[in-house]
Amino acid sequence: MARSSLFLVASLLVACEKVPPKSAAPPPAKVVTAGTASAAPAAPRATPYPPTRSVDVVEVLHGVKVPDPYRWLEDGASEEVRAWMQKQNELARTTLDALPERPALVTRFRELFDIERVGPPRKHGGRYFWTQKDVGKEKDAVLHRLGKKGPPKVLLDPNTWSSDGSVSLGSTSVSHDGRLIAYQVKKNNSDEATLEILDVGSGRKLEETIPGAKYTWRAAWNRTGTGFYYVQVPPIGGAVTIADRPGLAELKFHRLGTPPDKDPVVREATRDPKTFQSIDASRDGRYLIATVRHGWVKSDVYFQDLRQKKPAWQPLVVGRPNLFHVMAHRGRFYVMTDEGAPRYRIYRVDPAKPARDQWQEIVPERADRTIDDFEIAGGRLVLTTIRDVVEHLEVFDLDGKHAYDVALPEPGSVGLVGDEDDDEAHFAFQSFARPSEIHEISLRTGKSNLVYRTRVPVEADRVATEQLFAVSRDGTRVPFFVLSPKGAPRDGRAPALLTGYGGFSRSLTPGFSTGAYPWLERGNSYVIANLRGGGEYGEAWHRAGMRREKRRVFEDFIAVAEELVRRRITSADRLVIQGGSNGGLLVGAALTERPDLFRVVLCSVPLLDMVRYHLYGSGKTWMEEYGSPDDADDFHALFAYSPYHRVKAGTAYPSVLLLSADSDDRVDPMHARKFAALLQRDSTGGPVLLRIQANAGHGGADRIQALIEERADAIGFALAEVAR
Repeated sequence: MARSSLFLVASLLVACEKVPPKSAAPPPAKVVTAGTASAAPAAPRATPYPPTRSVDVVEVLHGVKVPDPYRWLEDGASEEVRAWMQKQNELARTTLDALPERPALVTRFRELFDIERVGPPRKHGGRYFWTQKDVGKEKDAVLHRLGKKGPPKVLLDPNTWSSDGSVSLGSTSVSHDGRLIAYQVKKNNSDEATLEILDVGSGRKLEETIPGAKYTWRAAWNRTGTGFYYVQVPPIGGAVTIADRPGLAELKFHRLGTPPDKDPVVREATRDPKTFQSIDASRDGRYLIATVRHGWVKSDVYFQDLRQKKPAWQPLVVGRPNLFHVMAHRGRFYVMTDEGAPRYRIYRVDPAKPARDQWQEIVPERADRTIDDFEIAGGRLVLTTIRDVVEHLEVFDLDGKHAYDVALPEPGSVGLVGDEDDDEAHFAFQSFARPSEIHEISLRTGKSNLVYRTRVPVEADRVATEQLFAVSRDGTRVPFFVLSPKGAPRDGRAPALLTGYGGFSRSLTPGFSTGAYPWLERGNSYVIANLRGGGEYGEAWHRAGMRREKRRVFEDFIAVAEELVRRRITSADRLVIQGGSNGGLLVGAALTERPDLFRVVLCSVPLLDMVRYHLYGSGKTWMEEYGSPDDADDFHALFAYSPYHRVKAGTAYPSVLLLSADSDDRVDPMHARKFAALLQRDSTGGPVLLRIQANAGHGGADRIQALIEERADAIGFALAEVAR
C-alpha cells in the first residue's frame, strides 16, 4: 500500500474516506422549487453558449440559504441532460478544433507520447513480469519471460480487447510461483472492474470471472497459488447506491476451479460508506491482514493466524486517530505509522504479543525527512524518504540498523520493487531532467546498474529548474519548482502554467513532465507547487490543509501565483493554472477567490459543488479529508470556499476549459456540468467551455490518441487565450 509510489495508483487522485460526523444529523433540509423553469439570463459575449434553463431551488442548510439553479444537471442519465452535454461538447469541439496551434501540438504530442515505455520488472517463480508500451500501440501491455534473457512474451494486451479501445487493463497480481495472474478488466477506463485470471504457461484465460472488483487493487494470493483473497462490492441497484458501495465491500477468498458466486466471505462489510477495506496475505501463508481505512488519516488493522485450528480475526490496532501500514515477514509484523511521529516511524511486532505497548520501534522519526513508503525486499527494509521535496532510497536491516543510502543519479523521485527474500530488485528513477529509468540493484551490496532508459525526443538540457518559496497568508513557507528555458528573461512577459494538488497526503516530488515540453519549447515556464494537504513534510503538513483547514491550500496556491508575478516570472494576464480531481477543486476555488490573478483555468474532472459532493461517486469516502456537509461546522467551512457557490454574477472570470469524462465513476461529472452552466451565465470574462471525453473514466481514456487530443486541446486553448 504505497503512499506515494511511482508505480501504484494508490493515490486514487481523489478516492478518499472519512470518519462519521461528530454531531447528529441535521433536520431535513427545506427545499423550495418553482413550478416553472426559467431561462438563464444571457450576458453579451462572443461565445454563443447553448441555452441552459435554471431552476429555483433553494435549500436551507444549517440556517444558510443555498441556491442550486442547476440541480437538474446532476442527473446524467436523463435525456435532457444528455442532449445538453452533446451541445456543450459540440461547442467545445468547434472552438478547440479551430485553435491555431492545435495541429502543431497534436503532431508534437504524438512525438512525445507515442514512444516505447517499460515498467520495472517483478520476479515471480523465475519469471520476470513487466508492463510495456511499444511505438504505434495505444495502451500498455503486460509481458513476461523466463530468466533475465530470452524473447519476451505478451500475456495481456488490452490493445486487442475492443475495437474502439474502450476496454482497459487495471491492476495485475501475479501468484508467487509465477503461474497465474489475476487482473482487472475495466470498461471505459472507469474504476468499475471485473477480475479475471490468466494461466501464464498456456496463455489461456480461466473461465472464472469475478464481478464487483472495483476496489481489488491487488489480489492477495495464497502460498500455494491455488487461490487468492480479494475485495468485492455488490452491484448498484435497489438500495445500493454508488456512494454507499465502499462500506458494502466484503473480503472474500476465491479457490481456483470453484464458482466465484460461491466464494466464502472471510470478513464482513463495515456498513460504513466512509471506509475502504483491503486484505493482504503473508508469503508464507500464515497470516492474513485486513485493513479498514477511514480516509487518509486513520486505519484499523486486524489479523488472522491461519495455522490455528479455528482462525479468528484479532485486532492489532483499532480506534486510534492515525495511519498504520502493516507488512508481515517471517513471523513478524512491520508497521509504518504517524502515531506520535508526523514524519512517520517503523515498528516491529510479535503477533503473539500484539498489544500496543509491546511494539518495538526500529526506525524512529527523524526531523529532517519524511518516511513516505517502505518495502521488505532482499531481507531488508527499503525506505522511500522525502527531504526538501526530493525522494531518497534508504536501506536498513530488519532490526532497524541503517545499512546504506542508494546512490541516485540526481535529485528526483524513486520507487523500488522487489521480492522480500530475493537480493535482486529494481527501482525506477526520474527527475525533472531525466525521463524514467530502471536500475537493477543488489540489496546486499547496494551496487546498481542502469538497465533501461526511456527515450523522449526533447532537449532537456535546455530547461533550467529552480526551487523557490512563497509565503502564505499565515506566514508558512510554501515550496515550488519552476521549469523555464535556460536564459529566459524575467520581465513578466512570458506565460507560465502553474499546477498543484494539495490533498490526500499526495506528494509532488520531481518527475519528468513529458507533456510540459510543448509549453516550455515556446519560451514559457512550468511551475509545480507543493501545497499543504500534501505529504511532502509528513502528516502535519497534510492535516494543515484538510477538512476545516482546507482554505490554507488555496491560500498557499494563491501565494505561489503572487510570487511568480512578484518575481516577474510571469504576469497575471499570462498566468495559466491547471489541476485535476482534487486539483480541479484547487483551481476552481482559486479562480472564484482571485479571478484577477489568472488568465486561463484548465480544470479537469473536478469537485466543485462541495455541499453535495458526498452524494455522488466515491464522495462519502472523502469526508475525512473535506468534512461532512451534514456537520454544521464542516458545512460552513465547505460552503465558504465551494466554487459552485462562490460564483458572482457580473464578474470577469478567467477563460475556463473544463475537461470532463462521460464514465467517471469516482468524481461525478455533475460537478463540471453545473459549474460550466453557472459560469456561462454569470461570467463577463473569457470563454467557458465544457469538453466531455467519451469512453473515459476519472483518469481519462487510457489511449495515447486520447491523451494527445486532450493535451493539445488544453495547451492550445491556453496559448490562444494568453495571446489575446
